[in-house]
Amino acid sequence: MKKLLTLVTTLLVTVSLFAQEDMIFQANVTNKNGDVLFIKNGRTIVKEIKADEKGEFKATFSIKEGLYQLFDGAEYAQLFLKPGYDLKMTLDGAKFDETIKFSGKGSNENNFIAAQTLAEQKFDYNGMLALDEAAFKKAFDEKLNGDIARLDKQTGLDANFVTTYKAGISQGLQGLKQYYTQISANKKLNNTKSPGFDFENHKGGKTTLESLKGKYVYIDVWATWCGPCRAEIPFLKEIEAKYHGKNIEFVSISADVQKDYDKWKNFVTEKQLGGIQLYADKNWESDFLKAFGISSIPRFILIDPNGIVVDADAARPSSPKLKEQLDKLLK
Repeated sequence: MKKLLTLVTTLLVTVSLFAQEDMIFQANVTNKNGDVLFIKNGRTIVKEIKADEKGEFKATFSIKEGLYQLFDGAEYAQLFLKPGYDLKMTLDGAKFDETIKFSGKGSNENNFIAAQTLAEQKFDYNGMLALDEAAFKKAFDEKLNGDIARLDKQTGLDANFVTTYKAGISQGLQGLKQYYTQISANKKLNNTKSPGFDFENHKGGKTTLESLKGKYVYIDVWATWCGPCRAEIPFLKEIEAKYHGKNIEFVSISADVQKDYDKWKNFVTEKQLGGIQLYADKNWESDFLKAFGISSIPRFILIDPNGIVVDADAARPSSPKLKEQLDKLLK
């Protein structure tokens, strides 16, 4: 959740209307995760800073005022940068968020962000998402008002930073509200009859959900271009091996568009993907995907032997919760 909120906030980059001026950035990093620090704006690398012979990082460069991300090869930190800043950072790569500190011009804003990052890690978002609608709305308002109040109480912060960060707080929580709406809709599908599918099987012919009746069905909706989907593949293979011979089928449904059909065929073969590999007939517009409101992937669904939805938003293969759930069902 921290990364979801950080990503949403980072996209809200405020560009200075004034002429650009160079800024200075220095970093002293112990237990480095790499010899290059990357300053990024979303997916765009704005600046690469390589460690010198002493292992220290220093660069002078032009920058547009706004929120950015610092990536050390393993971890991310949010930064507020602007022309004229002379920012010094210290960091222990082994205890990233807990040790990041700033000094120099621009340190007030960035130390505030660092403190907020730690606070966000301690906040119980899962507990908030588990609340009923009325309780969630109350918790949402308390979180929004509390975060803004903490920002307003800080003194000595750049006025543009306050405006930008405040917008980020609101936007990030709106993203949380949308996610809550989505999972609430998913919960309504639990204990209902699952919609069916009739999709092309990588091994030939077609496979229907009805043909799998009598077994639990764990479905992975994915695509070859989806990084998070591909990251789950090793874990999915482990799950398949663990429950081999049990009363469960593992089905992967590709949402790749038609132009990537051959890419899907080759990927499944080259990566030796197991389970039942299917290709959605109309990718995102397939009736099955639309019935489950799937607008982002990966998405996992668990269906019981009678075709009833057990969990319309099941745990990922990488989550210990999935094994716990399957162990109970497949005794």
